[in-house]
Amino acid sequence: MRWADLDMLGHVNNVVYVDYLQEARVDMLRTHARSPQTQGLAEGVVVASHQVTYVAPLLFDFKPVYVESWVTDIRAASFTMAYEIFRDQPDGTRKVFVRASTVLAPYVFATESPRRLKPEEKANLQPYLEADPEGWSPKPLALGEPKRLEDGRFPLFVRFSDVDAYGHVNNVKYFEYFQESRLALMMRLRSHHGIEGWPSVVVAQTDVTYHAPVLARSEPYDVWSYVSRLGTKSMTIESEIADGDLRLARGQVTLVFYDLESGKAIEPSPEVRAAVESVL
Repeated sequence: MRWADLDMLGHVNNVVYVDYLQEARVDMLRTHARSPQTQGLAEGVVVASHQVTYVAPLLFDFKPVYVESWVTDIRAASFTMAYEIFRDQPDGTRKVFVRASTVLAPYVFATESPRRLKPEEKANLQPYLEADPEGWSPKPLALGEPKRLEDGRFPLFVRFSDVDAYGHVNNVKYFEYFQESRLALMMRLRSHHGIEGWPSVVVAQTDVTYHAPVLARSEPYDVWSYVSRLGTKSMTIESEIADGDLRLARGQVTLVFYDLESGKAIEPSPEVRAAVESVL
């Protein structure tokens, strides 16, 4: 854990957890590889989707935090990994901060095309395969039809440091892009509706699907965001990263309105509720 991993609430930022997952995944398939075939899957894959459930906030200290990783499904052209970020407690129990799953697909970067898993790759993933606990399997996302509201438009400029060795924007960065776009949306709503105090929010769930690579360029991409659900103490924001009519990625984030002093979920004020409803 690094000091720079923290957000303004003093919690490890929701984006950073996904970086932890990536580090653990690469470590499992490369450092602890049981064969060169498994090691090759550490880098020669692309992420098809992430589903991340935030269970409890993680605060900074010097005690280690652990990431347990395993394989839950092996298919013809993809495999699924599950993770748990946790700390062991003095009483022998485990305090869980995040549970997540990732669908990965082998990829030929020279030709920019997916491929099937080789028989030897499947065989070498098999030792990592564990029985899938109830609720761990990725669920089909119930995403609505994307809405392109002007209030929800965010110009996305890709930074040079966002790009990996293959020239693609790294999968973790998409979480940051969706975070920036929803913050811009909330600030715009606050300004347009003249609201002085906007409540804090914490992320409860983030689901991301990847459709096509985002590449480095000088022109911005568009991120379109809107509120797809407004509950009593939470809301869901859906977003789309696009290049014109071409869809590059979609995200769905559930946010909980949060009181910093009590550390509890709260109901937003009628003014905030009305502002959010304007982009439903």
